Amino acid sequence: MTAPIFSTLGCRLNAYESEAMREMAEAAGLSGAVVVNTCAVTAEAVRKARQEIRRLARENPGVPMIVTGCAAQTEPETFAAMPEVTRVIGNHEKMQPETWQSLRAPDLIGQTEKIRVDDIMSVRETAGHLIDGFGRHRAYVQVQNGCDHRCTFCIIPYGRGNSRSVPAGVVVEQIRRLVGRGFNEVVLTGVDLTSWGADLPGTPRLGDLVMRILRLVPDLPRLRISSIDSIEADENLMLAIASEPRLMPHLHLSLQAGDDMILKRMKRRHGRDDAIRFCEDARRLRPDIVFGADIIAGFPTETDAMFDNSLKLVDDCGLTFLHVFPYSARKGTPAARMPAVNGPVIRDRAARLRAAGDAALRRHLDGQVGRTHRVLTEGPRLGRTEQFAEVAFASDQPEGALMDLRIAGHDGARLTA
Repeated sequence: MTAPIFSTLGCRLNAYESEAMREMAEAAGLSGAVVVNTCAVTAEAVRKARQEIRRLARENPGVPMIVTGCAAQTEPETFAAMPEVTRVIGNHEKMQPETWQSLRAPDLIGQTEKIRVDDIMSVRETAGHLIDGFGRHRAYVQVQNGCDHRCTFCIIPYGRGNSRSVPAGVVVEQIRRLVGRGFNEVVLTGVDLTSWGADLPGTPRLGDLVMRILRLVPDLPRLRISSIDSIEADENLMLAIASEPRLMPHLHLSLQAGDDMILKRMKRRHGRDDAIRFCEDARRLRPDIVFGADIIAGFPTETDAMFDNSLKLVDDCGLTFLHVFPYSARKGTPAARMPAVNGPVIRDRAARLRAAGDAALRRHLDGQVGRTHRVLTEGPRLGRTEQFAEVAFASDQPEGALMDLRIAGHDGARLTA
């Protein structure tokens, strides 16, 4: 039996779900297939998915090709029209064990229905298949899926559905198992993490979940939160930032822009001053905290002055890790109908933002030289600090260990020890 080949594009949640699919496919006895888990965040992401499918088909001639993920959910006909593709599976269907049972040969070849994609908006549950971590250094735990917001540039709610939360007790028990297996760091993941709990009895907040995990799993050395919407940070989350050293001092913020008019046209829920105030408040509570952020360059109608406000946000918020996205129109979104910025201007603005991000990262790394950091090793020669900065080692280290290391220098992108 030849194990299925998995190719994952896009976010960390996709990577988590690919591991869950791998487990279900193996349990079902699926063999001799290629599975591509796609991303739909930009038009470029969809183009890359099609490119990856063609590449894998060339490398694995005659092997059934199963396509799933957000791009498969939002535009299944695009992939069904590709001659290389055998089946298109929706985001809900991909997390069901019976789906993988039905894809076993000869069933896979004999079926005539190429698309199996249902209405994601009708889905009410999440994390039907929980996995006990992947990798050997940190474990990712999906606590939420979907999004109730409708930002004008974003197609993801139509790929992921409305927000659904995993109950706190289920999350805590999974993290206990992960700690028992030796994981030293757990990362909470989701599509819109700060909406966690809104659909649960009593409408708990993300901060309640964080505090509960830290209280009920005292042996967990490090808890990390992935991307959050800062305007939705609740009182207990801020309390955890201030008082819980096991909550890592690194937050990735979904900011998207630094100009109030652009934020309004994006249908974001915060203003420029809100973002700055959050960073100031969090830094006052936890002086060693660092921030990453998503920022879009060249959103429709963005003028030079509006872009300058986004550029200044890097310094005004004290951002360290920047994820820059050149604006890419997604068909069916309101932003796609707005007056577009010229392509060369978008690329120039993205380059300027990336340069600002590189400079901010170098400043952060400069400040770490000579200090001792507790580093989680991700490989024989690579690890990360509590603030998520990469550290390169001079000699091999055991993977998944926590080590106190003195920082000797950096190369502009990562620390050295």
